[in-house]
Amino acid sequence: MLNLIVCIKQVPMVAELPWDEKTGTLRRDLAPGMMNPACKHALEAALQIKEKYSAKITAITMGPPAAGEVLREALALGADEAILICDRLFAGSDTFATSLVLQKAIKKKCPKFDLILCGAYTADSETAQVGPQLAEELKLPAVAYIEKLEITGRTLRVRRLVDNFRETLEMEFPALVTVSMENYKPRYTALDGLERAFAAKKIIVMNATALGLSAAVAARGSRTKVRQVFLRKAQKGNVMLQGAASSVVNDFLDKHQRRIGAAIGKSIEGKKLDDEK
Repeated sequence: MLNLIVCIKQVPMVAELPWDEKTGTLRRDLAPGMMNPACKHALEAALQIKEKYSAKITAITMGPPAAGEVLREALALGADEAILICDRLFAGSDTFATSLVLQKAIKKKCPKFDLILCGAYTADSETAQVGPQLAEELKLPAVAYIEKLEITGRTLRVRRLVDNFRETLEMEFPALVTVSMENYKPRYTALDGLERAFAAKKIIVMNATALGLSAAVAARGSRTKVRQVFLRKAQKGNVMLQGAASSVVNDFLDKHQRRIGAAIGKSIEGKKLDDEK
């Protein structure tokens, strides 16, 4: 039986992310959360492996207590075990610190894994760094942005599309992959899955003490330093144009030709509407 780990993340379900301008961190407590879309595809890939090859799936996430919701969703879909890494010391961790914390949890709770699957990137930051950094922390062979995988014995064959070239690569277990969103369409959660997730499945919670970590590897140990956070708000105004159509359009083009030229990639200077056409 294969031992699979799926790293998932809860991301805010909002169009504009609520930032704390003083600390430069995301206020996740002010927005409802959902499972990161790319992580859903990684979970689906793991579920298909489980159905075809027989496997145990451990879902793991790092976040506030509310992040347990996405772990319940993973359990409902078919994951066998769930781990929540939760501690205020980890608030504000960047990708470097996050990958280190995940590495500690994996080594402590499920060291005999065969394959780690991550989403290619997250909707709230899109850095695509945690997967490769986690592979580096665990000293694993890794491939990013895969769209298909096959297993033969202890060999993993993956396919991916990079720079308009399709690559097929092979590596031995243990390994790590990040899954793109082209394939492995997430399945719907069945009612019996929800019942199992809340009736029998328990989420394992691990804090900094359990992992033997301190703030030095969390916010204060992060390599990323946020100097300033601000939101740009669009300023809109209405202008009433009056007069003959040709005259109004010509005046408009004369006034805004630079902006229009930049938008379409060429200058429109000198172009006028012909009334007779």
